[in-house]
Amino acid sequence: MMQRLFLDTCTKRVAVAALGLSVGLIGMLGQAHAASGYDQSQLVYVGTQQAQIQALRFDPSTGKLAVIGPVAKGLNATWVQSDPQRPVIYAVDDDKVREGSVTAYAVDRATGALTELNRVDSNGRGTTNLSLDARSMTLLAASYDSGTVSSIALEPDGRLGVRASTMQETGSGPNQRRQASAHAHNAVVDPSGRYVLVPDLGADRVFVYGFDAAKHALLPDNGDPPRAFTAPSGSGPRHVVFGADGRFAYVITELSAEIFVLRWDAVQGRLTPVQTVSLSSPEFKGVRSGAEIVTSTDGRFVYAEDRSEDTLVVYRVDPESGELSELQRIACGGTKPWGMEVDPSGKWLFVANQRSGNIAVFSVDSTSGKLAGTGATADVPTAVSVALVN
Repeated sequence: MMQRLFLDTCTKRVAVAALGLSVGLIGMLGQAHAASGYDQSQLVYVGTQQAQIQALRFDPSTGKLAVIGPVAKGLNATWVQSDPQRPVIYAVDDDKVREGSVTAYAVDRATGALTELNRVDSNGRGTTNLSLDARSMTLLAASYDSGTVSSIALEPDGRLGVRASTMQETGSGPNQRRQASAHAHNAVVDPSGRYVLVPDLGADRVFVYGFDAAKHALLPDNGDPPRAFTAPSGSGPRHVVFGADGRFAYVITELSAEIFVLRWDAVQGRLTPVQTVSLSSPEFKGVRSGAEIVTSTDGRFVYAEDRSEDTLVVYRVDPESGELSELQRIACGGTKPWGMEVDPSGKWLFVANQRSGNIAVFSVDSTSGKLAGTGATADVPTAVSVALVN
């Protein structure tokens, strides 16, 4: 009996020791993995006008940016969009003379390499912008040259499913060179999940379509009168973002370089004007051009690109009225800013400068909302858009 107790005790001690060793080894491996910096870094994918996607690696602990290089070639992947829930990147084929497409790529977090998963036709020419609605697992593709917007279902693994719907827009504006026909530039599902808003540069409209989330499908505007918001003539609506609580939408215009603050009625699906803000400085007398607009992660600030003056403009959002008040103007870190993205932590802003061909990194003050140039930059010829993968 004593011998058995002795053996049992020894067995337990060995088991405990083995468990402790195991935990220790796992801890050491975890520390080594953390020390490598891989799990702390972000992958930055850049859409370009060079028929390729470039990859960078960003270390948020140091603010340093390193070039990985081209990771996909062949398609005119001007716009890239990341999936917030999966290591997947989506890219357009922005072709003006034939039907465009959308391609899904699996991301290798260790190397940054992309592996093509599948491709779906966009049913439009000049596919120029993508946005992803994670709730309904739907990808929206806006095609500039054909003036169409399509919705594509996403599979659970991030692959592209069927193209569920396409809407053809009509209309024109006074700028004969840029507004001879409709040019859908962006498409976003509203916070209620019931509508899709499409800024159209050519038609001077923000079209408002119904949205069937279960079918991933856009529905015709059956409002009486139609729900589309009519923008000032010649303004050229480009992109739209919503405020934190969904009561206000912010539309940046390309041709007039303005921001329209619009109250959003999610019950009726209608926009009403609240405020118009000029991006240009008072002394600017040249040709105006607005580009991208994003919000801070908490929704208290709006960031806009003025590519006619190569500046970023920071605005504070009034939580009650939705109105914007200018806080800061800062050089964009290059020339002709085109796209930008705030990282999920809200601490960093990445700007794609098309003409100077670089990605510039700015730090974000979470209290004031103001930006500061970090000096971190990477050369990417004709950089147009940015997508981040943690």
